[in-house]
Amino acid sequence: MKSRLFVVLSLVIIASMLLTSCATPTPQVVEKIVEKPVEKIVEKPVEKVVEKVVEKPVEKQVVVTATPPPAKPVDANTLPRKETLYFNGQQWGPVVGWNPYSNNNNNALAISQQDSARVVMFETPYLYNMLDGKVYPLLADGPFAWDAGMTAITFKLKAAAKWSDGTPVTAEDVAYTWATAVKYKTPLAEANKDFVDTITAKDPQTAVVKAKLGADGKAVNPLLVQAYLSTNYVIQKAWTQKLEARAGDATKLMADKAEDVVYSGPYSKFFADDTKVVYVRNDKYWGQDASMWGKLPAPKYLAHTIFKDNAAGSVALAQGEVDVSQQFNSNVQVLWESYGLPVSTYLPKPPYGIGASLPTAFFNLKSPGLDQVAVRKAIAIAVDYPTIIANAMTNQSATFDQVPRSLMNPTAGEQAMYDKAAVKDLQWAGNDIEGAKKLLDAAGIKDTNGDGWREYNGKKLSYVATCPNGWSDWQAAIEVVAAAGKKIGIDITTNYPEWSVYQTVVTKSDSPLPEKYDIFMMWSDGAGPTQPWGRVRKLLSSEFVGMASNWNGNWGQYKNADADKLIKAIPTETDAAKLKAAYTDLVKLYLTEVPSFTLMYRPQSFHAVNESVWTGFPHAADGTKPPVPPLNLTDGWSIAGLYNLKLVKK
Repeated sequence: MKSRLFVVLSLVIIASMLLTSCATPTPQVVEKIVEKPVEKIVEKPVEKVVEKVVEKPVEKQVVVTATPPPAKPVDANTLPRKETLYFNGQQWGPVVGWNPYSNNNNNALAISQQDSARVVMFETPYLYNMLDGKVYPLLADGPFAWDAGMTAITFKLKAAAKWSDGTPVTAEDVAYTWATAVKYKTPLAEANKDFVDTITAKDPQTAVVKAKLGADGKAVNPLLVQAYLSTNYVIQKAWTQKLEARAGDATKLMADKAEDVVYSGPYSKFFADDTKVVYVRNDKYWGQDASMWGKLPAPKYLAHTIFKDNAAGSVALAQGEVDVSQQFNSNVQVLWESYGLPVSTYLPKPPYGIGASLPTAFFNLKSPGLDQVAVRKAIAIAVDYPTIIANAMTNQSATFDQVPRSLMNPTAGEQAMYDKAAVKDLQWAGNDIEGAKKLLDAAGIKDTNGDGWREYNGKKLSYVATCPNGWSDWQAAIEVVAAAGKKIGIDITTNYPEWSVYQTVVTKSDSPLPEKYDIFMMWSDGAGPTQPWGRVRKLLSSEFVGMASNWNGNWGQYKNADADKLIKAIPTETDAAKLKAAYTDLVKLYLTEVPSFTLMYRPQSFHAVNESVWTGFPHAADGTKPPVPPLNLTDGWSIAGLYNLKLVKK
């Protein structure tokens, strides 16, 4: 009992240390952690029933053995710990569906088709590796090839690739996936229709992706045509036709929960409710063929508990109830430095992860006053970024002194893409209160009535800054933004709606944002096959203005013809000097106009692991070739990590 009490008290202390430096508006209190004893299941031996047959011609004993009961199925609530890999930080709220054509599944481990597509259940032809910038074949057999004029890409499919129903994955499946997306105007087609023309099956194993061509006869955007191959799933034609038959129209097709979906990946749905989602390995998975992995992934089950917030998830990580954590764990280093727990991150020292993404505060340009550059820039330069990084991020981000702001992430490849000297005078590290006041004064935006708040066109500058509730690092950052406003005479208050509400409001770009979303946080692209162009496009391109379902970017609805022109030109430019000049011009424009501003550098995925049960997770110095990126063993080439895991020897 004493040892158990010590463990409980230690975890409470750890939880408090994990949370103290994260300035959330409402402090989280861990009241009690109860370690539930494991119940022993005792199986009774099967009894043999012996019946003597009396007064019958046959004088012998007939032994009748009772039929053993069928094996009891594994209960999702009592998964074998040594067969299960537990996650947190990806699934917030219950799963809605399993439909790979829809973007309304809220099914984080199964469906995500962004920088590095999630390939646990559905698969792409190629896997992108953010660490070396290369793609590796998955469903595809060997590298893809452009034709001489760069108008079409051809690739072959592995003969071994099979669907979960045992039928082959064919080029016809690849072609029908695209045709269906176009026919029903799914998010896949809407995101790629201006760049991909047709996808056809040359033969059962060969697919041809034809690019949309410009007036010059060249591909409009070869970057996005290539990226299609590693960011979009191949969906079975036969199942799609079944889906079409029961749906009838586009709305019903994308709303279908697809409980019967056929998949090609190593895992499928096993259980889902409002507390967890569990996936089970397909032990007939084609990837164990010598042409791919040569074996099955180590865990039989992938399970994701749905925690109410980061605080609960952090305690579970410390307790060993979570193996892979893709959430912000404040002061994560105390788990190994102060308590000696077997917890680690991809990098052993700050910032502990690769800062590939740029969480960004967007301005609602329809809000009075925020249509003025002086107001936007004054808020942006007044923010105390060192406090955000030290407290909100607990140093899990490079500083803006270390990596001056631009449109690029901190990786060496992207930092080389623009002329730093040319934009140095436009960059800011923050906490420039006097500079912000001078900027506002020069624009005539002053406090004219003596109440302490500045006015524009006779109206007090008053805004609401917001982000999803429970996202503690983001909430702490928003609080710092609000504090900066008060220091320069702009009234900024905070509001934190639930993610289910927040996502619906922000992504509906065809409707004006409400006033309570004057300043709001969203993510940017991480490392991917089109970067940094893809991130720049999604931060600045006017193509996303007025989009009914906008999961891409430019949520503040910024428009600039010069930015659009540069963004359009980059994908077809091959001259390195001209590319650098174009990116430099875009950085100048962004830092001058300030339609949004980066608050921190953040890992594309947080990646903390507890090695109480499993070991072999990717780390920066592990020497794995190709290197496995810290994307939670689910995204792109990161899924290779599932094949490297081993149980901890005890």
